[in-house]
Amino acid sequence: MTNKAPKKPMTMTQKILAAHAGLPEVYPGQFIEAKLDMVLGNDISGPVAINEFHKMEKKKVFDKSKIALVPDHYTPNKDIKAAEQAKILRDFAKEQKIINYFEVGEMGIEHVLLPEKGLVTAGDLVIGADSHTCTYGALGAFSTGVGGTDMAAGMATGKAWFKVPAAIKFDLHGKLPKWISGKDIILHIIGLIGVSGALYRSMEFTGTGLSQLTIDDRFTIANMAVEAGAKNGIFPVDERTRAYLMSHKNKQQPRRPVVYKADKDAEYEKTIEIDLENLRPTVAFPSVPDNTRTIDSVGNVKINQAVIGSCTNGRLEDMAVAAKIFKGKKLAEGVRCIILPGTQQIYLECVKLGYAEIFIKAGCVMSTPTCGPCLGAHMGILAEGERAVSTTNRNFTGRMGHTDSEVYLASPAVAAASAIAGKLADPEKIHRR
Repeated sequence: MTNKAPKKPMTMTQKILAAHAGLPEVYPGQFIEAKLDMVLGNDISGPVAINEFHKMEKKKVFDKSKIALVPDHYTPNKDIKAAEQAKILRDFAKEQKIINYFEVGEMGIEHVLLPEKGLVTAGDLVIGADSHTCTYGALGAFSTGVGGTDMAAGMATGKAWFKVPAAIKFDLHGKLPKWISGKDIILHIIGLIGVSGALYRSMEFTGTGLSQLTIDDRFTIANMAVEAGAKNGIFPVDERTRAYLMSHKNKQQPRRPVVYKADKDAEYEKTIEIDLENLRPTVAFPSVPDNTRTIDSVGNVKINQAVIGSCTNGRLEDMAVAAKIFKGKKLAEGVRCIILPGTQQIYLECVKLGYAEIFIKAGCVMSTPTCGPCLGAHMGILAEGERAVSTTNRNFTGRMGHTDSEVYLASPAVAAASAIAGKLADPEKIHRR
């Protein structure tokens, strides 16, 4: 009689993948086939996946309640081609009786909308044909971006292939200073490790400092894990997570959270300590997210435009911070500011809470939810030589328009302060005015 080998210790991500693959354990580098809880597509990636789906033998999606289609990148449609892309989603949703199709007027930016609608929960395995699908790790889910072909296969079979990632632990501790948010934390981390510093790794966030982070902070951090090359970012489930999930239950499609905890002896490639107390508002200079500087060392960088929104920072807390800065103030002469609430519900809350009035009186414009400016698709396109400070997630050359324009990534507080100052500015100094 032989003794059974002890079970291999696993990280949160590895436990979720093992459970969905029906395996007792998995290890880094292992290839697995796993069941999916949600498959997501938008008006850029969705039509590609739908075209591939039609080439397959299967005529029906695996589960009409486990697919979400959200037209958010070029909507409201900017031109005929964008309208045709959206029509492909609309027609497919009707043909397949997709429950979670969100038309203009009820849609939102996909990675803000799905958690708001209660379509993602703790312990889920989610793929989306958009690189920032990693956002849902904030809720203790494994979520990652895939290509259109993988999305098509996921819609057809309800399964996907994965290579199990190794993990890096980020131990957060200390008290969060005023004006420091999830955006500052993740920009600091990316500046520290580089855009390839977590390549195909799971970024797992732990430590006593997590109690300082709101769920919106965590969404922002998980959202930008991919900007460090990560496969996913993930947070443990705590009382704050549970409260969010309780308040965002989907009554028509109830989801049961499953909480996974990393084993105490789980293996990490390394542990990186992050002292929150010493952080300062952080800005990523062109043209990569790891080109970071604190607000104290940005120099005199004049801007032409500010964008506050996106799947990274379009949530209600982001709107509240921006409104706090803008209240009673005006944009600097020659500066444009675009506010993009992440969903229609957030837009409505901005109206109810008086934020919309503050923004408009300050000289800002508000838009229905869209990804448009983030990827230089429409609304807020930059001309040659123009600079924008933006709460989006990428600042590559030509990202928001002309190849000779520049994008500076920052938090909503820094973006709002900069719009008032006409240059990159410390929110504390502007707020005191």
